Amino acid sequence: MADITIRHTETKDIDAIRQIAAHPAVYANTLQLPFPSLEKWTQRINGIRERGFSLVAELDGEVVGHLGLSPEQNPRRRHVAGFGMIVNASHHGRGIGNRLLAAAIDLAENWLNVTRIELSVYADNRAAIALYEKHGFRIEGESPDFALRDGEYATTCHMARLRRTARPSSGNNLNHGATVAGGE
Repeated sequence: MADITIRHTETKDIDAIRQIAAHPAVYANTLQLPFPSLEKWTQRINGIRERGFSLVAELDGEVVGHLGLSPEQNPRRRHVAGFGMIVNASHHGRGIGNRLLAAAIDLAENWLNVTRIELSVYADNRAAIALYEKHGFRIEGESPDFALRDGEYATTCHMARLRRTARPSSGNNLNHGATVAGGE
């Protein structure tokens, strides 16, 4: 397979993203509605770009995936980001989601100082859950009847990845084994 390129979303990519989202196998696993308009997707992508980061995966010049990373704006939750991702249905299982997710984690943790990345995923989307677990996400809970999907209510899993930073748990650990004056 040719190389997958991950890059910032450009305005020219929005219709390709909309077309990916319009596929029944894709929108069934998101909170998006069928028949998305170009106007709605333009607003959605512009909104993501205003408050976060919008990435696309490109394969042989074709946009085959999208990931929107949205850091929290609340000052007490600035260490947190959420994301949504879609991959062209004909490219599922080819590493597109893996590459998009790896790029988003790198951006969040190494450039934005995000220490918690959150997502929600339908409980029956085993392939997506396996991908997220591969990248260190853990299920933190479920919400039964979370959303209407194709006429039935579906359960959603809430997952998160935590990047733990080494820091002392209390003041008496600050010396990390050094001898304290007057003691050994």
